[in-house]
Amino acid sequence: MIPTRTLGQGGPRVGAIGLGCMGMSWAYGEADDESSVAVIHRALELGVTFLDTAQVYGPFTNESLVGRALRGRRDEVVLATKTGLIADADRQIRRDGSPEHVRGSLQDSLGRLGTDHVDLYYLHRVDEEVPLEDTWAAMAECVSAGSARRIGLSEVTVEQAEQCHRIYPVAAIQSELSLWTRGPLSDVLPWCAANGAAFVPFSPLGRGFLTGAVGSGTFGADDFRARNPRFTSEAMAANQALVDEVRRIAAVVGATPGQVALAWTLAQGEHIVPIPGTKRVTYLEENAAAADVQLSAADLGELDALPPAVGERY
Repeated sequence: MIPTRTLGQGGPRVGAIGLGCMGMSWAYGEADDESSVAVIHRALELGVTFLDTAQVYGPFTNESLVGRALRGRRDEVVLATKTGLIADADRQIRRDGSPEHVRGSLQDSLGRLGTDHVDLYYLHRVDEEVPLEDTWAAMAECVSAGSARRIGLSEVTVEQAEQCHRIYPVAAIQSELSLWTRGPLSDVLPWCAANGAAFVPFSPLGRGFLTGAVGSGTFGADDFRARNPRFTSEAMAANQALVDEVRRIAAVVGATPGQVALAWTLAQGEHIVPIPGTKRVTYLEENAAAADVQLSAADLGELDALPPAVGERY
């Protein structure tokens, strides 16, 4: 079993590495539900007990998949889902932070997940058309009603986190963090540490790039990386220096490049629980083992000194 961490002050203990389930149904090419169910079941065996989904993934199908995998095993996991993003039939996404949507979508999510509550309910993105305090108050009502144990935010500024925290405690903030996306290190991570909130990095493997296994031209039309600025041939060639350094350190410590990338993320604070996603048991097992990889101060310093990635995140 992998080591555990506390998911925010007063929160539950979870495996130090979580599991992002989005890619099982959305954004990263063809889905295979049977393989994904096997990944989730193996995750529980390894102690990977923090699972992350959202209504927009699919849309809706990812929650149904996770619910199916957890049938009869709900009490073995800490389960997070999200509200505030809606995808239409063409997968065009819009924001909806209205209190009505926040309350109603959680009930729909619970039905798909096959549970009477989620352990963590995130606002997926802030809706600039709705006062944030109204959205957050509605989410707090979900806690009072017992349908969510705790509430969190995704991809927010410190100012937005403060605004919400004054109304009801922010249990967690989820944002992208990895060796090629380090923006939150300067502000959001310290805010979380000071305010008892967990920080949950998504894409801690740089959408697979930091594993060294992703090459130019390997993406199908239904893989969003085919249109992502960091995955153009030019950007990938420029960013190869990051992977080369990660590979070098991996050889020294006896780990894989992906494990080094995850170990660096874990080393940024005890309040951090990354959620790498995968559709394969072999990659899940590799990611889980990263919780035991120890990087020296010198290793961390060399990784910290890596240049910023070339290309915008989106």
